[in-house]
Amino acid sequence: MSLTVFATLLFRFNTKSPPKVNCFMSDEIILLVRSWLVKATSDLLAAKRLADGDDPLRDVAIYHCQQSAEKVVKGYLTFHHIAFTRSHDVEELIAQAVEIDSNFQDWLDVGDSLTRYATAFRYPTDPLRLQPDTEEFNQALSDAEGLFDFVTALLPDAVQP
Repeated sequence: MSLTVFATLLFRFNTKSPPKVNCFMSDEIILLVRSWLVKATSDLLAAKRLADGDDPLRDVAIYHCQQSAEKVVKGYLTFHHIAFTRSHDVEELIAQAVEIDSNFQDWLDVGDSLTRYATAFRYPTDPLRLQPDTEEFNQALSDAEGLFDFVTALLPDAVQP
């Protein structure tokens, strides 16, 4: 199966209980999982850089915390050949990962917390709250980094970025 076909199947599969595929670690899967992890790493770096300095862009930075969490869990699901819906719901993705490793259960609240940052602060829906405060951003970053570290520790060196 080509990388493009497999990636398309993972993105477009749209059921509540996606099937497990025979476990194998082809070069294509290694590349795809590593790609998810590289993008998750980039999002963490972007979050840190955007929040740093005298004029931080915490509204954009907190979005990248959510994006990192989403991508690292998608990488984990891809490694285990679990199709996932096209979703920004980190909690939903973590719930799928719980089926593989029950330790993900401890991360469901983090997933719920980070999910809201996919859209919060992205649009002027609350003109009085256009930016997260420093404490809220720091918590989101800590959560995203913790989830990233947890997930990558479960994956083999072959897929590490």
